[in-house]
Amino acid sequence: MLTRKQHELLMFIHERLKESGIPPSFDEMKEALDLASKSGIHRLITALEERGFIRRLPNRARALEVLRLPDSIAPGLNAAKKFSPSVIQGSLGQNGGGQGGLGRQIKPASPRMPAGNDDAVSAVSIPVMGRIAAGVPIDAIQHQTHSISVPPDMIMGGEHYALEVKGDSMIEAGIFDGDTVIIRNADTAQPGEIIVALVDEEEATLKRFRRKGASIALEAANPAYETRIFGPDRVKVQGKLVGLIRRY
Repeated sequence: MLTRKQHELLMFIHERLKESGIPPSFDEMKEALDLASKSGIHRLITALEERGFIRRLPNRARALEVLRLPDSIAPGLNAAKKFSPSVIQGSLGQNGGGQGGLGRQIKPASPRMPAGNDDAVSAVSIPVMGRIAAGVPIDAIQHQTHSISVPPDMIMGGEHYALEVKGDSMIEAGIFDGDTVIIRNADTAQPGEIIVALVDEEEATLKRFRRKGASIALEAANPAYETRIFGPDRVKVQGKLVGLIRRY
């Protein structure tokens, strides 16, 4: 499964190679995908290479070869812009570290009523949308992995989804690697709330929301991770933390 941006870049490279036999430059790719910097293109190319869709040819500048295309192309994939928070590993925000919005609407939580268990009768099923980085933002993907049942009082009001936590940047807020966080869908937040944040339409992370003047700060709850400051147009709120599930 490719992210929307990965898919767009793969098809752009493929079409350019078909037309001219020459891969596009990084500047052309950045402009075509409307990214803020070429570092985003580097990350996308690395992801496509790791997934076996392209290959970088050695000893040749900007030489790329398309090895394969996706088995199927989801209708409306390139047109959709709304992010469904579901993520895979990447890197940004950890001291010394350096390493995207999609088209599926989050389905409202729906009642689930297993037989023979009074406690489970009132449980509510919500979709698990993949992993979220508590530490280093990771590429957004677009599919639901499975569902979980949660107590109804955990998700009162609004639409909800769950994310599996990857990383340790929120440990002082009691959020650990392997936890499952329950998120209420929202596009605004108050300072101090823990949110799912989409950065530069590419990468998502779980952080505490702060404001620094006109800018937005994404604050970790682990001194090993630095607070990242972004312009207000670079960060979108994708939901707010309302609960947590932990397995021992």
